[in-house]
Amino acid sequence: MTCALFTHPASLRHVTPDGHPERIARIEAIERALADPAFAGLDRRTCPEADDATLRLCHPQAYIDRLTAALPASGAVALDADTWMSPDSLTAARAAVGGACAAVDAVLSGAARTAFVACRPPGHHAETQKPMGFCLFGTAAIAAKHALDRHGLSRVAVVDFDVHHGNGTQDLLWDEARVRFVSSHQMPLWPGSGHPSERGAHDQVFNLPLDPGSDGRIFRETYEDAVFPMLHDFAPELIVISAGFDAHAADPLANLALVEEDFAWVTGRLCDIAEGTAEGRVVSTLEGGYDLEALAASVAAHVTVLEERSR
Repeated sequence: MTCALFTHPASLRHVTPDGHPERIARIEAIERALADPAFAGLDRRTCPEADDATLRLCHPQAYIDRLTAALPASGAVALDADTWMSPDSLTAARAAVGGACAAVDAVLSGAARTAFVACRPPGHHAETQKPMGFCLFGTAAIAAKHALDRHGLSRVAVVDFDVHHGNGTQDLLWDEARVRFVSSHQMPLWPGSGHPSERGAHDQVFNLPLDPGSDGRIFRETYEDAVFPMLHDFAPELIVISAGFDAHAADPLANLALVEEDFAWVTGRLCDIAEGTAEGRVVSTLEGGYDLEALAASVAAHVTVLEERSR
């Protein structure tokens, strides 16, 4: 068994304005880190592009058409103050979704045990009919729905440890009883959602706000107390990770104080649960992380664990 790495060249063609934190250099830093000989055993694959039917697992066709109509022939266009599209942005976003769904296919078929989708733009802020927070389509939510609706699973967990609340994933899965959605995030912080009282239509959403300055000890205690027991009881058949690394102490957009070892730890503990209930099946998709050195080191730590657990 192996760990599959999904990438797509369009991630390097999704152009944002100079100075924008969600930039091409993020993928370049990850590619350099994963080019190390330590990762020679990864099963490297190119993402397919998601078609409209796949995007419609979470987004209405009218929304897809609206983004398509807004795509510029040249230059860049702002969808809001943070979220931009350039000519190849929809290809990149479709590839991120297609890669996540192909990763689900791979782990559920037994071709891989774990998978990491190293694509941009990220996805966890995109709501049903609203792009925001650098995101166009809800990558992790669509991957979960793909597993449920197309593979017939009955229980999927989506765990988001990005420093920002996964408001889009929450919106897209609000009425999905077959999913448990967990988001740990700094609060207060943009986008301002993610209060524990936001529980979903079926009491299946679990928001875990962390105070600014929270370090690895607090992060680990929160997961040990509130996340892992719930996931054990839920017994997911697949775990999807929204892997945001902007909770790192070096990240410029927030104020948590995690380090690479904390991301490796939570990855390993989620793999432990997957080994007990899901035949070890874990699919991880890249979200945030904006200090390039910290991002590269954190992704390397994360993928090292995924690869070790795939053997």
